[in-house]
Amino acid sequence: MKKLPPPDTTDSNLTLIGHLVELRQRVMKSLLAILIVFLALIYFSNDIYELVSKPIRDQLPAGTTMIATDITSTFFAPFKLTLVVAFFLAMPVVLGQAWRFIAPGLYDHERKYAVPLLAMSVLLFYGGIAFAHFVIFPLIMNFFVLASPENVTVAPDIASYLTIALKLFFAFGLAFEIPIATMLLIWSGITDVQDLSKKRPYVILFCFVFGMLLTPPDPFSQSMLAIPMWLLFEVGLLLGRVVKKRGNESGNENDDFIENKSD
Repeated sequence: MKKLPPPDTTDSNLTLIGHLVELRQRVMKSLLAILIVFLALIYFSNDIYELVSKPIRDQLPAGTTMIATDITSTFFAPFKLTLVVAFFLAMPVVLGQAWRFIAPGLYDHERKYAVPLLAMSVLLFYGGIAFAHFVIFPLIMNFFVLASPENVTVAPDIASYLTIALKLFFAFGLAFEIPIATMLLIWSGITDVQDLSKKRPYVILFCFVFGMLLTPPDPFSQSMLAIPMWLLFEVGLLLGRVVKKRGNESGNENDDFIENKSD
């Protein structure tokens, strides 16, 4: 009996290698974009730190300044902040490269919704950072300064403040993505509006746990993150209803078109 030759896996291997090579190129282009923005901003690193630290400096008592308990903090704190800011500013390029990588595997109707969602997710991420900086930071810093004992001079360390600031930036940036995540879950059919509405108490609990993990250990800071997250979840439910309704209407139109064509 003649033995059959083994199946040819050359094409599949080439396809896998091609995807890996393309992924590597997309990652390298994203890192290059971050590096270019970082090099353009590095000269202004101290100015960037002054801008980010303004909410707490405005709340300090007269004649009080921030301090550096580590001699290297005066260099590494602005340097680290500038690198993070470069990543934030290069986010459209990073997401654009991710989109170019996954776009060939999407259907036409998925591409039609993906581009607006991608743009909306970038704007929401920036909106979360702006909300944290201009609204949340002044409230939190004012609360901590007023809550300090009378005989204690408030002089925050620049490295410690940067750690808290970056945590809040990422926390609020991710929190503002909740409407997109909720809408995608409903649109993809993983869940529906009714099911998510029933799980609202668990979502609220998750919001407060998330706020507890990513904010300073006080109820005020946790609530300032958890409550906006809950409200954004409600916005996501509203958008999910709209998307589902439009999807059903377009599905009915397609069914009518198929029936008319078959007649």
